[in-house]
Amino acid sequence: MRNLRLPLLVLCLLFGNGSGFAQQPRKVIINQDCSGPGGSNMQTLLTLIQSPKVQVLGITVVSGNQWRDEEVAHTLRLLELIGRTDIPVVPGAVFPLVHRRNEALLWQARYGKVAFAGAWDDRWWHEHDVIPPLPEGQPTTKPADEDAAHFLIRMVHKYPHEVTIYEGGPMTNLALANAIDPHFVELAEGLVFMGGSLSPRTDDPEFISSPRHEFNFWFDPEAAKSVLEAPWKKITCTPVDISVKTRITDEMVAEIKKSNNAAAQYVVKYFLADQGGSYMWDELAAAAWIDPTLITKKESRYMSVDIDHGAAYGNTLTWVEKDNPKLGAQLVEI
Repeated sequence: MRNLRLPLLVLCLLFGNGSGFAQQPRKVIINQDCSGPGGSNMQTLLTLIQSPKVQVLGITVVSGNQWRDEEVAHTLRLLELIGRTDIPVVPGAVFPLVHRRNEALLWQARYGKVAFAGAWDDRWWHEHDVIPPLPEGQPTTKPADEDAAHFLIRMVHKYPHEVTIYEGGPMTNLALANAIDPHFVELAEGLVFMGGSLSPRTDDPEFISSPRHEFNFWFDPEAAKSVLEAPWKKITCTPVDISVKTRITDEMVAEIKKSNNAAAQYVVKYFLADQGGSYMWDELAAAAWIDPTLITKKESRYMSVDIDHGAAYGNTLTWVEKDNPKLGAQLVEI
């Protein structure tokens, strides 16, 4: 597990891109369900983009919190606002590998309603090809003319053993890349992701009755299981257990507001205090990858996802070494 001293680092990254670091930046592709404006997904993009330790090769977008096309538009607009339109935005999967909204509705009718259903949530449901008006303004730039899976494959071949895949959403794009090219995973430097839930200590209604339920895994369980069984050089996970312990507070937002930096002003203007928006869901995984000294405790478990279409569909499965059933799950550093 991780006990992270993150707020100061995140603040520094959001304030500006700093030039005090001399080492060669590490290459990363951000695979994210880029809902917006504001919120953890966009703040994670900013955390990685603003860091002088990181070279963002591209942002591959997958449906999750919102539909892909809406997320692509939010991402393009964010990059316009912060002056980083040099970073490619690459559309990925619209739908999960198997899971569909109709099945999710039937599942909830039988086993109980989930607290958050992302793009499928009745509170803001619309069809996948609808892009509502964006509060931050419509983008004028366009996404890359390539799909996410092939972009991921092309980048790891171009920079073998140099590219870390940061995953902050459902794993559909990664599963597709791995299915298309059996060398994709072995050519990557590693996988860093936010996802899964073990035993979070929280009174959040999303996890009280279902502590092993986590949205990214639940939205596309088959993709997550496939990716977690692939032979990555290293897999690092930040689960819900840690995310729910760390929030962006009103005091932090007030401190960020003092900066004229475009990224900081974006965070302030579109800060989400409700619907779990104050949790640092994805920022934690990104910040700990940027600065591993923030990690004070960790452990390793074999991790997979339940794909039986019953009450535990999409739940996180983990085993310690002595209990490992040897069904294909890889060792994950948590």
